[in-house]
Amino acid sequence: MSTAKDLFIIALRPGPHEPVGQGDLSLALAGAELIDLVGAGAVTVEGDRIVPGGARVPGDDRLLREAAAAIIAQEPYERIEDWLWRRGRDLAAGYQQVLEEDGELTRKRSGWSPFGPERVEPVGTAASRRAADRWAQGDPVLAELASAVGFDGGRTEDGGRSGDGGDDGARTDEGRADDDDRGGDGAATSVLASVHDAVRELEAVRQLRTIENAAFANLWRGP
Repeated sequence: MSTAKDLFIIALRPGPHEPVGQGDLSLALAGAELIDLVGAGAVTVEGDRIVPGGARVPGDDRLLREAAAAIIAQEPYERIEDWLWRRGRDLAAGYQQVLEEDGELTRKRSGWSPFGPERVEPVGTAASRRAADRWAQGDPVLAELASAVGFDGGRTEDGGRSGDGGDDGARTDEGRADDDDRGGDGAATSVLASVHDAVRELEAVRQLRTIENAAFANLWRGP
């Protein structure tokens, strides 16, 4: 699966973290797509701009192909930050729909009541297990995207999974090669930094709206 699908599945795993906000996750998913497009040669990153690379996206990932088709091909090309906001609009909902259709997610109700709130959780498919393995091996791109949206999924401070001793040496050469294939350190670093900035900007907007709503409520409440 793609980095974005892996991230979505990992974000649904139970843990001590707060539920991931849909807006935050959508921005991170757009960043994950961009990193995979760089790795596929479909785009390159020059400074803060996304430059078409010409290569076709391999495989049958319809959302990644949709992302590739959405790349702006005219100069001066799109800034990474602008891509995150444009592509990321309602992207989490799109991934949930596709993963449900593909049988990677299932809906369950919380508690014993048949009328309890529904939740979505991963199905134990091969693709879901690969996402979990990538996470457990300490994939740096996946870990940084998870950090951007505010969860570590039970990771320890030294980068390992809780209970596994945090042995980063357990990562295979193949796993490290996969990291390199996902776009190289420079491009990935630029995209990840932009994801962090966008998520912080979204949080600032939320806080501003909270303050404005509280002030409006106080105005109507009166002295």
